[in-house]
Amino acid sequence: MDSFGIQLILLICVIFISLTYLLATNFMETLQYNTKRKQLIIPEYGRHIHIMIEQALAESDTEERNKKAKAIIGVMGNLNPHLRDVPDFQHKLWDQFFIMANFNIDVESPFEKPQKELLDMKPEKLPYPQNYPKYRFYGNNIKRMIDVAVNWEESELKEVLVFTIANHMKKNFLSWNKDSVEDVVILDHLEELSDGKLKVAATQLPLSESSDLMRFKHKNGNGPSSNHTKPRKRNRKRY
Repeated sequence: MDSFGIQLILLICVIFISLTYLLATNFMETLQYNTKRKQLIIPEYGRHIHIMIEQALAESDTEERNKKAKAIIGVMGNLNPHLRDVPDFQHKLWDQFFIMANFNIDVESPFEKPQKELLDMKPEKLPYPQNYPKYRFYGNNIKRMIDVAVNWEESELKEVLVFTIANHMKKNFLSWNKDSVEDVVILDHLEELSDGKLKVAATQLPLSESSDLMRFKHKNGNGPSSNHTKPRKRNRKRY
């Protein structure tokens, strides 16, 4: 092969490489990653719905803009066919439409346009009960029951309530200490938590037996072994 043929082959290779580079560059320019795109307001609807809404925003003709808005609402409804039976389904679609349009689109809506200020409002923080009881194994509800019983007038109903509270305290105590507990311990704790204002009437004593309380606890599925059943032993033949 002469030198002219070699030069021709090199020229063809250079042209091929140049064309490949140009095609690759154009492809990379047209290829867009989601990380470089505009963040979606409601990702569940996808990017195409957001692009359609942007096109409706750019529409200057009011009539055409309203037509596009209704068409977009129809597409949004088709994307969620399982929600058609939900009350105010159309109202929710229109609210989401305005949210994705950043509340800047002027279209005729059959419902009141939502206010951006109301949606941006953050709810007030709920106060978390910061209680540090002396006997944590009784729980906060026991202390609340004791505070309520203290304010009751002396009556037979109050005696029954105090007795019930003491029994519940004994049951909670047994949840942490599996051994039996003396009634004197529960009565002392009750008197201490009520600042000496509550005492179980002598006619109500003694409290329920520990075995009865634990049996009732297991029966209702709250016991320590309620969720762990022992596997049955199978009689296997030995050869």
